Amino acid sequence: MPTLDDILEQIGEFDFFQKRTLFVLCLLSATFAPIYVGIFFLGFTPEHHCHSPGVAELSQRCGWSLEEQLNHTVPEWGGHGAGFGSRCRRYEVDWNATGVSCTDPLGSLVGNRSAVPLGPCQDGWVYDSPGTSLVTEFNLVCEDSWKLDLFQSCVNVGFFIGSMSIGYIADRFGRKLCLLVTILINAASGVLMAFAPSYTWTAIFRLIQGLVSKAGWLTGYVLIAEFVGSNYRRAVGITYQMAFTVGLLILTALAYALPHWRWLQLAVTLPNFFFLLYYWCLPESPRWLIAQKQNDKAMEVIKHIAKGNKKKLPLSFQNLSSEDEDGEKLKPSFLDLVRTPQIRKHTFILMYSWFTSSVLYQGLIMHMGVAAGNMYLDFLYSALVEFPAAFILMLTLDRIGRRYPWAAANVMAGGACLVTALVPDTLYWLKMTAACLGRMGITMCYEIICVVNPELYPTFLRNLGVLVCSSMCDLGGIITPFLVYRLAELWHELPLVIFAVIGLIDGGLVLLLPEMKGRALPETIEDAENLHRQERSKEKTIYLHVLTSE
Repeated sequence: MPTLDDILEQIGEFDFFQKRTLFVLCLLSATFAPIYVGIFFLGFTPEHHCHSPGVAELSQRCGWSLEEQLNHTVPEWGGHGAGFGSRCRRYEVDWNATGVSCTDPLGSLVGNRSAVPLGPCQDGWVYDSPGTSLVTEFNLVCEDSWKLDLFQSCVNVGFFIGSMSIGYIADRFGRKLCLLVTILINAASGVLMAFAPSYTWTAIFRLIQGLVSKAGWLTGYVLIAEFVGSNYRRAVGITYQMAFTVGLLILTALAYALPHWRWLQLAVTLPNFFFLLYYWCLPESPRWLIAQKQNDKAMEVIKHIAKGNKKKLPLSFQNLSSEDEDGEKLKPSFLDLVRTPQIRKHTFILMYSWFTSSVLYQGLIMHMGVAAGNMYLDFLYSALVEFPAAFILMLTLDRIGRRYPWAAANVMAGGACLVTALVPDTLYWLKMTAACLGRMGITMCYEIICVVNPELYPTFLRNLGVLVCSSMCDLGGIITPFLVYRLAELWHELPLVIFAVIGLIDGGLVLLLPEMKGRALPETIEDAENLHRQERSKEKTIYLHVLTSE
């Protein structure tokens, strides 16, 4: 009996229907970018200092410039030199007092400038920013600066929990239903976050967005991968991820045009409501329907694909049957990910690879971050680096395969981290070049693992396998700030050495996975277990054939 891949060869593996489906799902992929990295703009921390009552009036009376006002009324930031004003301490003096000198205000108030008492910012802060952010609105600075870290942790915790729970839902109840539910919840919680009255409610709604957004993004990836033939999985996977990079560019433009965080949050959230139209323009995955023994419905979807591609389904392909047709529907289980030896090996290696990709990707951004530059240009440049990585994979994955480019990308990222750590600061151009190569290498790793992960699991387990393995990415996102900022206190380049070791280990582990170039997606546990055996038997067959021809 023909398999779905056999049928797709007849009705189109990547024709008009699949291209249209890829386009509409790429729109979903682009809207995930503001949730994943939106904190860069939503939580921007501008220069700030304590608000002291009476300072503005005194400055106006004396005709001070802003620089003169800060020099006269803001204490120095201990350990940062005379050019840095304190962000969290202020002079405990009465600036409204009469007779304050315009040339030496502190001297006229207390006499000895060095004996002026300092205190906390009891009347709030003054921010040097034309717009607003979570930081400026909720005063997430000084003693409350940890709340911004907590806000971002809420997203990653949501990613982690959602990867487990929603992955099961997608494999149990279908890709389409899962996708629509996550889109609706994501859109609603995003709008509610834009109108949240307090920090607590803002964090709660962001947590809800985290619970559904990444799971929905990965479900969309699995759905498009199951619509196309094996020869096109690589192309659609990379294109889907390039849409995420395009989303980064759009986010930069929106953040520049809308410097107020609530308007920006609304602008990046409202398009999600249009994705509810997927109910009418996207069918259920035929692979999932076959795995669930719903062959009649699967055949309806196949005929719909054929009609969309303007192809006719041959009479010999009109009926579908699967192994154990009279058996029970296959239900995904977390135990299936570790029950059999090959799938267990795949699961552990993929989990480590997701962890590595997250730590190096986010860690390099944090460590490399250009502190004194324009934040919009810095973000734009970091996004543009991802396009060459995608084009390189487009040219290599179908010619060389998955494993060797993946291993090479890990080695490039790890080696670049090591070079960046060991090169002296005087060779700035070399450090920056190595850092950019590291970012490109780990971007390639991210894109390859998104292609390979769904290829190694059977249909009924595929979505759960992808989401559980990728949950290690969220764990990496939670601990990366501690790796970067705490280890840097011991030695500034120590995080890069750790990144190098992690990346080089992953470069060796991925070589233990089976090569999936040009191979059909496994439909059952047995198919997935035999992936490595098929590779070996193919090698033996070629060898015996050569012997026979001699």
